[in-house]
Amino acid sequence: MSHANVAVESHAAGVMEERPFAIPSSKLVMWLFIISDAVTFGAILFAYGYVRNASADWPTPFEAPSIWNALLMTFILVTSSLTVLLSLRAAQTDDRRGAFNWMLVTAAGGTLFAILHLREWMSLIREGVRLFQNPWGAPLFGATFFSITGLHMAHVLAGVIALVVVALSYRAGRHTAKHIEIVSLYWHFVDVVWMFVVPLLYLMNMKH
Repeated sequence: MSHANVAVESHAAGVMEERPFAIPSSKLVMWLFIISDAVTFGAILFAYGYVRNASADWPTPFEAPSIWNALLMTFILVTSSLTVLLSLRAAQTDDRRGAFNWMLVTAAGGTLFAILHLREWMSLIREGVRLFQNPWGAPLFGATFFSITGLHMAHVLAGVIALVVVALSYRAGRHTAKHIEIVSLYWHFVDVVWMFVVPLLYLMNMKH
């Protein structure tokens, strides 16, 4: 074999290296995605804080029912982080049935979260909240609220789809515990982002 062929094969092996940084490439990609997505959410929440502080008549429309709904959604999302962890633990002990069932429970929690969120949106829309107008004050309230919560809900729905797909593939034997671990990282990230959304968009906008 010529030196050129050896060099080509060596280069190809380097490109396809499974663990370039001592962790699986798939997990590394997920961590890079989470970091980039965290920067996106951070920038959006920072912009929201600036707009809110710059508006003298920023609305504070949320009363007890809305806050309790937000707390219920928080409880569901936190619980779903626990169930996806139980799924991973089951997969690591080769309990395929348990892992599959806990994955579906997690997906059901995400779906319920989205339904409660959509119900809240409908309630706000019925009260007259639009992207650039509302009955209470600064017109950008609707744009910021719907944009931030909508982006987060899109992540939740994407996570629900990923959970179901991975669960079905895992049950069929095409995926392993490492795939459940990767999707669980994404789901935990979605949970952490919500922990910032609740105080900034709900608790700070409670009616005095």
